[in-house]
Amino acid sequence: MSLAARVEAANRPAGCEGNPSRPGLSIADLRTDIGSLVSLDAIAGMLESQPRTARNELRIACRKALTSARWDPLTEEEKQHLTEQLIDTVFGMGPIEALIADESVTEVMINGAREVFFERNGLITRSDVAFESDEQVRVLIDRVIGPLGRRIDESSPMVNARLPQGHRVNAVIPPITPDGPHLTIRAFGKRSLSLGEMVVAGSLSTSLACFLSWLVRLKKNVVVSGGTGSGKTTMLNALSHQIGPAERVITIEDSAELKLSPHAHVVRMEARPRNAEGTGEVTIRDLVMNALRMRPDRIIVGECRGGEAWDMLQAMSTGHDGSLTTLHANAPQDVIDRMVTMVRYAADLPIDAIEAQIGSAFDCIVHVTRDRKGHRYLSEIADVSFDHNTRRCVVTTTFARRTFQDEGSWLEAPRILKELEQLAEQDEDLAREVRSWERSRSSGHAQ
Repeated sequence: MSLAARVEAANRPAGCEGNPSRPGLSIADLRTDIGSLVSLDAIAGMLESQPRTARNELRIACRKALTSARWDPLTEEEKQHLTEQLIDTVFGMGPIEALIADESVTEVMINGAREVFFERNGLITRSDVAFESDEQVRVLIDRVIGPLGRRIDESSPMVNARLPQGHRVNAVIPPITPDGPHLTIRAFGKRSLSLGEMVVAGSLSTSLACFLSWLVRLKKNVVVSGGTGSGKTTMLNALSHQIGPAERVITIEDSAELKLSPHAHVVRMEARPRNAEGTGEVTIRDLVMNALRMRPDRIIVGECRGGEAWDMLQAMSTGHDGSLTTLHANAPQDVIDRMVTMVRYAADLPIDAIEAQIGSAFDCIVHVTRDRKGHRYLSEIADVSFDHNTRRCVVTTTFARRTFQDEGSWLEAPRILKELEQLAEQDEDLAREVRSWERSRSSGHAQ
């Protein structure tokens, strides 16, 4: 779509009309005046190869157009505002540009032209901005996914993509959504939280941060579980910061979201969907199998959601200790049930054989929760083992925290404690950590 068409579709977006008492002074009028001064097609030609030059050219054209007598009723501030709104619409995100730029906003949801919602601090709020028409939303969707080599139309009405800055995008259009086009943008911060910062935020206690650090340092295979938006990726990032720089880490994701330490030895891989011709797909499972040939010390899978669960189990059970992954589940016990279901997509095995693999592969489940007020916190830690008598996986909850206000408590000693005590005999620093942690646990809370 040309630049001229984009501006045309942006005709009179809500909140950009200028002073209501001055009818006719809109983005559409500014576009008309610009068209008489410069070639919008020429500016459009620079959009892909020279985006900064194209933006400057459009800004200069706006400045010239606004010197016309018809624009005299507007103040300089209003002219500047109208210029920026037009540039945001053409080159940026239009009415939602400010929301995307706000680092405290983690999700922007556009439900047709008139409804825009955003998530901040875990709570969803309706925004006072809106689009003028469904066509303007479609223009935004096309512009977002176009440079990524993706397309969306009636024959392919859904698309997932990742923006260059790392934001994850999902778009759905009619006929799948009869109420108009829907666009969801998950924003990720420029940096990830550390365990220490999560302690400050109240998501976990100091002793929990110490325990999680031990899990990573002892190369235990950990699954981070939780519901949508509960903070699984945030927790996975925090855990990954505990990995030593000498270890080779392969990260595998549907959309690259993980932000490991810049000093780590990391190879990032990202799945690829089918192209417009229906070919070229590279799945998470393909990447997991390929990662095994890349001499990894650890494998981190952003999320297991299908047949790759079987390959992940094989990797965890065959020498790639310390691997990490996330999984959607309502409770640690549900992790086992979901893993069994996903593995059966890839391998026709008896349930007890699958659970034996899970019991051998997984050491610990870390469950995170988001409450109704938007608080995200570590709510449960569970050990995973396999009972050879019953031929079932056993999930033993060792720590539980019921609410954000609750401090939580250790219900019993975690399985790695004996291993830690043995290692502490040769490491005085570790011995002090273990003694401090045991005092905290015996006091009846997790602080």
